[in-house]
Amino acid sequence: MDNRLFSYINWGLLACMLLLYLVGVGNLYSASGTRVESGLAFNSFYQRQLIWGLCGVVCMLLAMVFDYRQLRNLAWPFFLITVFLLLLVPIAGKTVYGAKRWISLGFMSLQPSEMAKLSVLVLVARLLARDSRPLGWKNFCSVLCVGLIPCGLIIVQPDLGTTLLILLIMGGMILFHGLKGYVLKTCLLVAPAAVAFMWFVGMHDYQRQRILTFLDPGNDPRGTGYHIIQSRIAIGSGELWGKGFREGTQSQLRFLPERHSDFAVAVFGEEWGFVGCVALVTLFCLFLLSIFSTAVQAKDRFGSTLVVGVFFYFFWQIFINMGMVIGLMPVVGIPLPFISYGGSATVVNFTLLGIVLNVSMRRFMFKS
Repeated sequence: MDNRLFSYINWGLLACMLLLYLVGVGNLYSASGTRVESGLAFNSFYQRQLIWGLCGVVCMLLAMVFDYRQLRNLAWPFFLITVFLLLLVPIAGKTVYGAKRWISLGFMSLQPSEMAKLSVLVLVARLLARDSRPLGWKNFCSVLCVGLIPCGLIIVQPDLGTTLLILLIMGGMILFHGLKGYVLKTCLLVAPAAVAFMWFVGMHDYQRQRILTFLDPGNDPRGTGYHIIQSRIAIGSGELWGKGFREGTQSQLRFLPERHSDFAVAVFGEEWGFVGCVALVTLFCLFLLSIFSTAVQAKDRFGSTLVVGVFFYFFWQIFINMGMVIGLMPVVGIPLPFISYGGSATVVNFTLLGIVLNVSMRRFMFKS
């Protein structure tokens, strides 16, 4: 590997990523503490997140050292391996909170749906990079099938959040590439029918209830509306400056559910207040802007499309999770990148950013 490539690394993106990760670990450390009679007890969420972060950094470095254009040749094999693992989940997967999404490897658990995000992103980028012209029906349907196959396997786990995220990533990449006018018009006409099909056929009862609860959380304050209500209380009680590190009552006294995963940012908002939340949103905006600037600077269609896919991967997770914790979006189980706990998700996040840095490092390689 040419050492001169390191001079072209997007250092701003690297700094934002590491800062977000450290903020996430600190937030998990705070969320992990619960007061009991014998003193202060901790669980190991933040410790495991540190271990997963080290694994993620290794994967990020590995994703940086080769020419990213080689991913074209790995796209189909990686996709097929992911589909195989998704097929294996109903057979050998373990059930957690009523959902079978993980495959136990003894020392760790693997979540194939996280791999599906990465494999679909890379394969869609390969398919879209074949031709610069807007997609007609044939190419559009071939790209769509790539995403629908893993989505069909994921939604039966059930995991509506990941299914929705994959579709949104793929949709963003397709719109960035471009659609022919008649294809776009037809999609807009068919979209209401697709939404109706998902509502009546594709969703479980509890998933429909989540959306109804989003519209009126007070309708079931002790049941399905509990998460949103407690999250709003936590963020609102932080007021302007917050209650201070490890001083949040909603999180420390366990009123706030899933405070280490889906509602991790509610813990942050209670402790650091409005000012802290604005700082966190600003950091995420700089993070996304750095990714998008890399997509603009990429010198080939595959690299640009690949980075755009990573941009939408992070954008939709940030948008949906933050909207979810303040009641502007339904609760669909999408974590906040680097802030929420998640082993497989952390490794995928670092790996995707390694690919972005890879493209950034090689943005001048085609110049004479």
